[in-house]
Amino acid sequence: MHQSLLLPQPSLSVRPFCRNAAAPSLHRHVHRVSASAVTISAPCRETDPKKRVVITGMGLVSVFGNEVDNYYEKLLEGESGIGLIDRFDASKFPTKFAGQIREFASEGYIDGKNDRRLDDSLRYCLVSGKKALESAGIAVGSEEHKKIEKVRAGVLVGTGMGGLSVFSDGVHTLFDKGFRKITPFFVPYVITNMGSALLGMEVGFMGPNYSISTACATSNYCFYAAANHIRRGEADIMLAGGTEAAIIPIGLGGFVACRALSQRNDDPKTASRPWDKDRDGFVMGEGAGVLVMESLEHAMKRDAPILAEYLGGAVNCDAYHMTDPRADGLGVSSCIKQSLDASGVAPEEVNYINAHATSTLAGDLAEVNAIKQVFKNTSEIKINGTKSMIGHCLGASGGLEAIATIKAIKTGWLHPTINQFNIEPAVEFDTVPNVKKQHEVNVAISNSFGFGGHNSVVVFAPFKP
Repeated sequence: MHQSLLLPQPSLSVRPFCRNAAAPSLHRHVHRVSASAVTISAPCRETDPKKRVVITGMGLVSVFGNEVDNYYEKLLEGESGIGLIDRFDASKFPTKFAGQIREFASEGYIDGKNDRRLDDSLRYCLVSGKKALESAGIAVGSEEHKKIEKVRAGVLVGTGMGGLSVFSDGVHTLFDKGFRKITPFFVPYVITNMGSALLGMEVGFMGPNYSISTACATSNYCFYAAANHIRRGEADIMLAGGTEAAIIPIGLGGFVACRALSQRNDDPKTASRPWDKDRDGFVMGEGAGVLVMESLEHAMKRDAPILAEYLGGAVNCDAYHMTDPRADGLGVSSCIKQSLDASGVAPEEVNYINAHATSTLAGDLAEVNAIKQVFKNTSEIKINGTKSMIGHCLGASGGLEAIATIKAIKTGWLHPTINQFNIEPAVEFDTVPNVKKQHEVNVAISNSFGFGGHNSVVVFAPFKP
């Protein structure tokens, strides 16, 4: 027998993260101390104030209105924003409900002429982006806004579906009236980069500006990319997030054709029920969520309100199926592990997960099983599903859920996952069922996954100087 096999079994201990390294490692290291003890240390977190990324502002458009505090208060109350669609006649569709935004208010943020012709995804983007800047103390036209070095300020707001209303209207015009009647704004308002472009024009940010479209993972991809622009020294401040407005006949019909939607028409408010045994599909939602992300150095120079710290993130692909998750969970579990390594976080430090949790038969349990591959002890972790109340906002979902995650960090309260009537036994997590819970967040992750197998995870924590 080999001599090493006769040694006593090593014991494991986890060393707290360090903040004294100039260049953080992206991999976990194992240090052999003796034959009987092995210390596992998480990689060090970023310490360079030029590369530490903080959140200084948030803006949104949601089924609960355009104010962040009111949005989170509604979530804490466990209020459902789901109801019957009245924007168009949905009576012949097998799904007749959604998280439809009503009485959207854009006054003071978009001029009347543009407001009338813009696609809703663009309107939501402009309002949420400008509100995020207001929240960060740099409202457009203010003295603080004038001080921003515009060539080092960027915009990265993505969308999964683009200007779907304008596209649909253009197709109808082509067939009903001919090509000469198509609006000259058809192409500009359909393409997915126009939200970032228009927002950049409105606020004067001349730095990195583009969009990412990775279906329902879009917003997290944008946060990840925006933070990397800051860490590479290409920008001091970024507006990042996602926007979506797909609750129109072709959008609803498309997801019906995918057999992805709940058909609980008799009780829409209980239709979105992540992890419940009787879930029957997701509920469409819409809106936008945008964060102001900036380097710690830049934020401190202007005495900005720091809401939380973005520690890191990761993106990858299942490389498996257009719509179904991998059964082995490898894509999601490796994405979570990579996000923690990039953030300098050990799994034991995470105690809150804002889950993707769409209320689909396969997706909910696939996510939970992947999470359990990373976090061996689930007793200290709270996990909740924002979509149980606002529906699945597609490319905007990660933006709206990041805001919920940061509000949880700031308030010490987690919103419930509503409609938890008969939870799957395999979940084994505290899903914050039906009633909010007080919980001091140490480190939080927010998951978003999209058609095509796109996986994304971002990591937030309370800001500590």
